[in-house]
Amino acid sequence: MRDDIAALLPRLRRFGRTLAHNREDADDLVQIAVERALTHSHQWQPGTRLDSWMFRMMQNAWIDESRARVRRQQTFVEEEAGEHVGVSTNDAQMDALAVRKAVSQLSDEQRAVVGLVLVEGLPYKEAADVLGIPVGTLTSRLARARDALQAILADPNGARP
Repeated sequence: MRDDIAALLPRLRRFGRTLAHNREDADDLVQIAVERALTHSHQWQPGTRLDSWMFRMMQNAWIDESRARVRRQQTFVEEEAGEHVGVSTNDAQMDALAVRKAVSQLSDEQRAVVGLVLVEGLPYKEAADVLGIPVGTLTSRLARARDALQAILADPNGARP
């Protein structure tokens, strides 16, 4: 199981970035999920998908953290505005930055759906199971997220409508 979890780390980190907006929070989510998986490994059912189980733990950890931050009245830390100043970028990198910025403007629910379906490639049913929602809810969130992303990316200022 440890080797399988280690092989999932890049995907877990990518999903963490999708949920959390920044590397530090994403790394914390990955660490929480790995710790929980190792601590509760007896709860994992062999023959089921380990990645879905881990994604579910990350989603739950993010929900817990989001609620805690609201209670503490803290804001999410955005990536440093000048992080990419002076870095030579090509069009593909600029596009990737624009998409990342657009995704960060989506709601938590929409970001989670985009991360699981569009980034991780999970089937709708499996992504819905990970998030604990009906497939119909997942498809409507995904449709709204796609519409929002198109609107954000079409706006020269990158603002959400």
